[in-house]
Amino acid sequence: MNDKPKKPSGERRRTPARGRERGPRESGHFWYYGHHAVLAALRNPRRSCHLLLATREGLQRLGSAAQRKGVEIRIVDPQEISRHLPRGATHQGVALKVAPLPPLPLERVLAVQGEESLFLVLDQITDPRNVGAILRTAVAMGVRAVILQERRSAELNGACAKAASGAVDMMPVVEVVNLSRALLRLKEEGYRVTGLDAAAELAIEDLPYAPRRVLLFGSEGSGIRRLVGEQCDEFARIVMDPRIESLNVSVACGIALYVVRRVVGARARMQPPRSEQDPAHA
Repeated sequence: MNDKPKKPSGERRRTPARGRERGPRESGHFWYYGHHAVLAALRNPRRSCHLLLATREGLQRLGSAAQRKGVEIRIVDPQEISRHLPRGATHQGVALKVAPLPPLPLERVLAVQGEESLFLVLDQITDPRNVGAILRTAVAMGVRAVILQERRSAELNGACAKAASGAVDMMPVVEVVNLSRALLRLKEEGYRVTGLDAAAELAIEDLPYAPRRVLLFGSEGSGIRRLVGEQCDEFARIVMDPRIESLNVSVACGIALYVVRRVVGARARMQPPRSEQDPAHA
């Protein structure tokens, strides 16, 4: 978004124990870790799961989900689990070797939408922990799908899954080649596209209600790209204390989703039908 969110002061890049976390292009798999991330992956029928490393306590907490057909289980000590993960990863006694989810076409997602539908579109947000936090909030706020660009977006890797607390395997995520074309397709289906921009005149709580809406957030460095932003029907800003220049994108996303779902939506539900309005004020 054009709030140009920055990383919190003092945040450091986490260094994996054996170099950076390898993605599927290099290894064909991810290691998901932490109870909620592993449990959600095991419960997702679209997810291919291969090897579960677990302490006895970690395995017990997973319950019957760990008995999924085709998953090899190895009881190991915590140090053995840590050996496969980035340095400092909090695994809670479980790590699961998984394949990336198969591609999810945009048309398949559109085909199952109702009259009311809220999508998120993320333009070149590259920090997997930010994307994970956004996915977690998206599930909590009733978002129907999240759309990313195939290139220059964060991988849905172990760090992302841990931050998402299972939401990576709950939220439909669509990866597209061209975000501008995807937004145009959404507009053809009746979606109103709102870009978040700190310089916008319109406060987000003053948005007009739209039963089908897209919230668009830009990268943490340069914001929404020009060609992508040209598809927006309007831009809105989060009203903040002027002493704070910007917010982390996942925090901004959480605020925006809450306002759109709970404030803008509630205001629309409280308005009487046009036929019931006072003719003098209609």
